[in-house]
Amino acid sequence: MKIYKSCYRSHWLSPYTILEKVFFWREIDYNEPIIEKLSNFLNPFSVAWMNFLDFVHPRITYVKIDEWDTWSMDSTLADIILPMLKQLRASKHGSGYVDMEDVPEHLRYTNTERWDYQTVFDFYHEHELKEGDCDIHARWDWVMDEMIFAFEKRVEDTDWQATKEECERVQNGFRLFGKYYQGLWD
Repeated sequence: MKIYKSCYRSHWLSPYTILEKVFFWREIDYNEPIIEKLSNFLNPFSVAWMNFLDFVHPRITYVKIDEWDTWSMDSTLADIILPMLKQLRASKHGSGYVDMEDVPEHLRYTNTERWDYQTVFDFYHEHELKEGDCDIHARWDWVMDEMIFAFEKRVEDTDWQATKEECERVQNGFRLFGKYYQGLWD
């Protein structure tokens, strides 16, 4: 298996960025008729410039899969996913929303009503939470730790003698990975 991925890049040069440089002596108002007119004029040039740079310097994504990579694909993927999860856990700048039923009791809200995203958002802005209080970051960290535990056990794989509780924890970690897959961002 060979994988090459370059950094994410954006070649977009906004017409407004150009206009801010042209009108350097003052702050521009984007709703000004002249600014709107100039922006509409510059937009095709910005699009052409972006397309040119995307062509000349495209994002590199190359994946070559050999047939032996799929013989034990769960193991192959675990070798890639585990270090990525560990790096994300160490460097994350935010936390995904976690359903209350996916975390232990001590990380849940004490309120018995069903919480949706807006209710949680309102709760955090109405209450001043202290360090150590149950919060969205503690729940996300717990979920990340469970995913990491599951993939560590899958990477170890060899002669792992697991208890019933460990097997259930590994299965739960893989379930959480699938459920919160779209939350794995930084």
